[in-house]
Parts: sequence; structure tokens; C-alpha cells
Amino acid sequence: MLDVVRSWFSVPRDNPELLRAQYAAFSKQVPLLYTILVINTWGLATTHIGLAPDWLAILLPTALTLVCIIRCISWWRSRSYVPSSGEAYQALTRTNRLTAILGVMFVAWSLSLYSYGNAYTQSHIAFFMGITVVSCIFCLMHLRAAALSLMVLVNVPFVLFFSATGNPTFIATSINVALVSVAMLIILNISYRDFTHLIASRKALLQKQGELEQKQVETQALSDENFRLANLDALTDLPNRRSFFFNLEQSFAKARETDTPLVLGILDLDGFKPVNDAYGHGVGDLVLVEVAQRLRDVCGSDITPYRLAGDEFALMVGTHLTEDVILEKADRICALLRMPYPVTNGTAQISASIGFSALSPQCRTAHDLFEQADYALYDAKRGSGRGKAHFFSAAHQSAILQNIAIEHALINGNLEDELYLEFQPIVEAGNGLPMGFEALARWRSPTLGQISPGLFIPVAERAGLISKLTRLLLAKALHQAGAWPAPLRLSFNLSVHDLSIADGLLPLISIITASGFDPRRLDLEITETAMMRDFAQVTQAIDTLKSLGVGISLDDFGTGYSSLTQVHRLPLDKIKIDRSFVVDIDKNPASHKIVKSLVALCRDMDLSCVVEGVETEEELKVLRELGCDLIQGFYFARPLSVDSIAGFLAGPERIRA
Repeated sequence: MLDVVRSWFSVPRDNPELLRAQYAAFSKQVPLLYTILVINTWGLATTHIGLAPDWLAILLPTALTLVCIIRCISWWRSRSYVPSSGEAYQALTRTNRLTAILGVMFVAWSLSLYSYGNAYTQSHIAFFMGITVVSCIFCLMHLRAAALSLMVLVNVPFVLFFSATGNPTFIATSINVALVSVAMLIILNISYRDFTHLIASRKALLQKQGELEQKQVETQALSDENFRLANLDALTDLPNRRSFFFNLEQSFAKARETDTPLVLGILDLDGFKPVNDAYGHGVGDLVLVEVAQRLRDVCGSDITPYRLAGDEFALMVGTHLTEDVILEKADRICALLRMPYPVTNGTAQISASIGFSALSPQCRTAHDLFEQADYALYDAKRGSGRGKAHFFSAAHQSAILQNIAIEHALINGNLEDELYLEFQPIVEAGNGLPMGFEALARWRSPTLGQISPGLFIPVAERAGLISKLTRLLLAKALHQAGAWPAPLRLSFNLSVHDLSIADGLLPLISIITASGFDPRRLDLEITETAMMRDFAQVTQAIDTLKSLGVGISLDDFGTGYSSLTQVHRLPLDKIKIDRSFVVDIDKNPASHKIVKSLVALCRDMDLSCVVEGVETEEELKVLRELGCDLIQGFYFARPLSVDSIAGFLAGPERIRA
């Protein structure tokens, strides 16, 4: 019981939030508290001036007033200060003690005036004590200990004193004050309980709010991390395809709005697939990681690299770079990417080609800009620009428009009537006797005129029309070759799409078997590009064709990225050496050595060797000295129409021994 009573009359120390709340509430009520005290004090003192001694009626009220003013000023100065719980406890404890002291002093002063004056002044004293204590208790409501101390120290002496006067009016007044004190005690406890509950609820709310904010921070951090991971390539740590196209759209819109330049680059690795095939995907991944690091080292803050997919990357170029600076930086990128890559048991060698496009009026969308860069890359990789950087130009734009027209004509044309074949002889190097002909595709469009296969074949491949062309032309070639005397052979080129698609081979087999042409007189030519695209699929397709008796030739050998190991694993019959090694072979020692090595390679692998592009007698002489088996080129004949073959076979000009 004593502990309960003691807790009522002391400031709670174990609740920091309550202490700070009590401090804040009391600091706002202090001016009102002391204002009531001063006004009521001088109201009582005034009625006793001249009746009571001056020290009692004037000096003592003045001293009490000074104490009130000093305390009021002290609290006023600290009204904006936010104390710690310890500082709040010390301040409230001092206030609790001072309340008791001031309560005793005011009670003693007011009761000491009772013996002076008449019944009216005595009633004034009772009124002063009753109204003042009620007002002060309400001001101290949030500081229960001080309010209870004041109630006990003032109301108990009041009730006892006025009950002892014997005056019925004062006795009734004291009883009234006692009852009011009980009611006020109840109200005080209810108010204090509600105040403490409010503080506790506020504390719980703030705690929950803090937990919610912490969860929001954690959720935002998780969201940011998920967003980062969703926009980051897991292998190379470069921004990924999703991030690239999002930033491209943003940059494109900003560039169009502010009329600022925007340059985009698409980078593709040359020779990466052979690395994957030769060393495995694990090594290929390590090479890609190294490529990404080299890109970071060169690009710096001027260019942002992205990984789009596989061995394809993108470069977002800073707006302040000129075309010359971009090309200079691109050359450094290409040079660095050509440096050897350490791999298991050796090094890997690759290079990179880059296509750039700059924002122009022709770019209506970000996709247009991307397509232009991609076309510049495609044009570089198929020509002599492989391993370098190229900007999209007006010539590229014209080529795109031309390709669109070609694609439209291919889709809407009557290809059965428009496509035809010419045949270029393949002769024996020693005596010039023809051993067969290579079928060459030709197209005469009624809308576009005569179109070179160098133009319409790539368009057909990109548009997904090449399989249709291959089947139509193969059927024509087999039909026309059926009139040739045995053992003349037919060579026919297959596209990369014909062999790399699982269901692309069956229609070709059906055409071959239905033609009636002896498959053993048919050579199907594949390129190194087709072989590298999907080596396993191409090998399976070749095995199937070989089972029919068809011969397989590797076309344009030396211009791609096949390795000798892969060539050795394929069931080949012939290797065709590209014309680029034949030009000026009689004058160029490097070309002479390359062809000599390739001829020796064919001999060691028990393969026939066909040399393409022979145009001069000097070239033929060198090739005969090197022991080449078969020759193909304008020196013997240009491509012949179907009707001209019979005359070529019968004419004396066919032999140039």
C-alpha cells in the first residue's frame, strides 16, 4: 500500500516517453499556472491592505510573486527544448518538490490573514484557497504527483481549518471542498490514466510506424535489388537487353525533344562460336566475362556497354562525342578485343565488328535507330569490314530500301518462272576437261529487272524465304542436269538455314529422290558459316545426305572461322579454296604459301581440292605446279545458260592443256 501511495506522489522514472510527454505538456501550462497564482494572490492581498501588517499584506505576496515570475521565465526559456528522459525526470522532480513548498507557503500565508478583517475578508480567503487550488490542480493534471501533493497540502488544511471555526457557513464550505476534492481526485486519476494510455498508444503507434518504415526501407531495398538484378546480365554484370531497350527509349525520346545527338553501337564477336565448340561453354562464358571487362576498361564514362544476348553487345554513346572520336574509341575496342584470351591449355582468338548509327530524320522510333546500327554491323560482317567499326551511311539507307523492294518482289513474285539457273564449269586442272558444273542462282524480276544473287540471297535468308528458293532451284538444277552425260557432276549450294533447321532437310531429300538424278553425281556445297552455326546439327544433316551417296563440299574454305579439328570431323569429299587466295598468286608469296598449305592439307585428308576464281594463265600455271585437282573460273568459262552447255561440251575451246 505504501508503495502505491509513494508511486502516486512521485514522478515515474521507468517510462521515458511519458516523462518527455509530461515535460512538454507542463511547459505549455506553466504560464497559465503562475498567472492564476499571481492574480489570485494580489486579489486577496488587496482586500487585506490596511487590515493586516504590511509585511503580510504586501511584502510576502511580493516575494511569492517574484518566485512565480522567476519560475515562469525559467520554463518559458526552455519551452522549445526537447530534453532527454533523464533531464525531463530531474526537471519534473524539482517541480514536484517546489509545488509542495509553494503550496505550503501559500496556505500558510492565506490562513495567516484570517485573523485580520471581517467575515467578508474571511470568506475571500476561503474563496481564494478553493478556486486557486482547483485551478492549479487542472494546470498540473498531466503531472499527477504534483497535483496530488497540492491537493493534499492545500485542501486538507483548508477543510480542517474552516471546520474548526464553528461557523456553519465555513463548515459547509469545507465539506463542499472535501467532496469536490474527492471528485477532482477521481477526475485527476481518470485524466492521468487516459494521458498515460495515450502516450503508450502513441509509443506503440510510433513503434509500429517505425517498423513499417523499416519494412518499407527493406522492401524498397529488395525492390531496388530485384530491379538491379532484372536489368543486369548475370554472367558479365553488364546492363542487360531489358535495361538497354528501356534506356534506348528514354534516350531517344530525350534526344528528339531536346534536339541533341544520339549514337548507338551494336557489337558482335567474330569467331566466338568456334571457341565455344572447341573448348566448351564454360570456357566461352569466361571469354565473355573477359570481353565485358575489356569493354568497361575502354569505354569508361563516355560509352555504356550492354550485353544483349550470346556474343552480341550494345554501346550507348555519350552525346558529346563526335563521329571521329567514336570511331577512334571503337578502333581501340576492336584492338583490345583482338588480344588473346587465356583458356585451358592455350589461348583463344576472336575479334569484334561494330555497327554504329546516329539519330537522323529517318529514325522515327528507337527501333529504327537500332535496326540501322544492326544493318551497319551486318554489312560489316559480310564484307571486308569484319573486325572493324562502321557507321550507318546513306549507302546503307539505299541498300535497306533496295532490300525492302527485293523482299517485296520475292514475296509477291512468281518465282517458279522468274528464277533460273546458270552453270559454271569445274574442270580438271591438268587437262581442262570438265568434270561437272556448279549451279548458280539467277533472278529476273518483272518489276526490278535482273537481280544479282549477292543481293537477293541475303535478303531471302534474312526474310526467312531461303528454304523456298533452295527447294525450287534444287528441283530445277536436278531436272536440267538429268540431260548431262555421265559422269558429269552437279554442284549445288545450300544455305545455312537449310542445314541448321532440324526439319529443313527432309524436303531436300524428297526432291533429290524424286528427281531421278543419280545422287552419287551430286555435290552439295556448304559454307563455313553454316558449319559454325550449329556444328552438331550440320554434322547430322551431312551424315544423312552422305547415306544417299551425295558428295559434300566445303565452300569458300579459309574465309570463315572453322578449325582444322572441326573440318577433320566432317565427312567431306571436297574443299573449295576461295578466290581471295588466288588473286595474284603468281606475284604474292603469301597467297602462294597459303594455297600450297591448303592443297597439302587436302591431300593429307584425302580430299579433292577445287580452286575458285582462276582468271589468268599465270594463276593456272602456279596452281598446276602446286598440284591442284580441280579449277573453276572465268579463264575456262563464264557461267553458261542451260542451252549453252551442250555446245561447251562439244567445242574444242573446253580444253586448255
